[in-house]
Amino acid sequence: MLSILGQHGAPNSYCDRESRRSFLKIGGMSFGATAFGLSDILRAEAAQGKSNKHKAIIQIFLGGGPPHQDMWEIKTDAPSEIRGEFRPIPTKVPGIEICEVFPKLAQVMDKAVVIRSIVGCKDRHESFQCMSGWQTEDLRSLGGRPSMGAAISKIYGPADPAIPSFVGLAEKSQHVQWSDCGGPGFLGASHSAFKPDGPGIENMKLNGVSLDRLQDRKQLLTSLDGMRRDIDNSGVIEGMDAFSQRALDVLTSSKLVDALDLSKEDPAVVARYGDGKPYQFQYDGVATRNDHLLVARRLIEAGVRVVSLSFGRWDSHGKNADMVRDHGGKLDQCLSALIEDLDSRGMLDDVSIIVWGEFGRTPKINKEGGRDHWSQVSCAFMAGGGIRAGQAIGATNRLGEYATLRPVHAQEVIATLYHNMGINVAKTTLVDPTGRPQFLVDHEPIRELI
Repeated sequence: MLSILGQHGAPNSYCDRESRRSFLKIGGMSFGATAFGLSDILRAEAAQGKSNKHKAIIQIFLGGGPPHQDMWEIKTDAPSEIRGEFRPIPTKVPGIEICEVFPKLAQVMDKAVVIRSIVGCKDRHESFQCMSGWQTEDLRSLGGRPSMGAAISKIYGPADPAIPSFVGLAEKSQHVQWSDCGGPGFLGASHSAFKPDGPGIENMKLNGVSLDRLQDRKQLLTSLDGMRRDIDNSGVIEGMDAFSQRALDVLTSSKLVDALDLSKEDPAVVARYGDGKPYQFQYDGVATRNDHLLVARRLIEAGVRVVSLSFGRWDSHGKNADMVRDHGGKLDQCLSALIEDLDSRGMLDDVSIIVWGEFGRTPKINKEGGRDHWSQVSCAFMAGGGIRAGQAIGATNRLGEYATLRPVHAQEVIATLYHNMGINVAKTTLVDPTGRPQFLVDHEPIRELI
């Protein structure tokens, strides 16, 4: 929680009357062999003719493991115990068929891509790989690999000083890994996702302190912390300072609060996304919050670079078909609405959407009518970000057991999202606590999409 103590204090100034904080803001940021400055970022965005826009990512995590063969690649030639009850339907792209529970997505297939052959997954109920491309044990002794949201926060910083770069909308769940929006890893706490839950918003309230008084107290804090910050080499104070600065920026702006408030949205748009109720098959997971996809769009418009959210509980060891009809129908409504909404606002080429889970499901349906864990192959749905849309990439064998055509490693998906953000994964590195540069991923972007 942000605590503001004391009264008036003099700012920590140098002889040229520039404060230490201003000096730090003027300087550039260096990451391994790649250096960025604020002026570089602004010039790059202005050069695109989109000074009021920015590249962004919306990550939609289907926690529990979505059934690949019941969504994007229906196995009509497989035996009934493998095929299941769903039929394929044609899409707007000739030759591409998807599950019948996605009629609205079928009509925007020309703006999207389905990947039917994702490999490299582990049989673990966690979001870590989908958020970072890595496994939890990678660089664990150094704090772990940073999520994509944290890395982009480090590389680009905020698009707007009053808006966090990285926001996590995932609600808390009993199985906590399904509501994990991605951590900062070795980058440290200052690049964690801002989570606008009850305590998060409550801690950002002014509670009667005027803005003038707030600025005076901010100067006092800067003065008192100056000596400690100068001698600190651990990065802890830097992280605390970043939290305080972010809190103060949010306090003095209504942009974030307004973005989270759907009462300020056109009611017709809210209705188009739906609310995902009644929540079913939730158990120890998250709800089907259709409205979170609309909030994500509003956050991106406000200046957020990465929004990460979880949608539903897809761990269908029983009643798989019922779950797919419920979750799939709701996802069809809000995801198609998001794609069309971004497109109508001229944002789709700048905003990448990724929808996937931690692994796939078994080819054979079990005695409870469910599908169990299957890490050999998984699937994903992508849209926006300037990708070459209207494609179905990869395929599995007749029984949906393994990839037979164009296996796509999970890191290739992450690399593509970085590419869409204007980041060259072959050159960009982040410096770990030992001073060594670490590449963002070990794979290149999906060549068919760029």
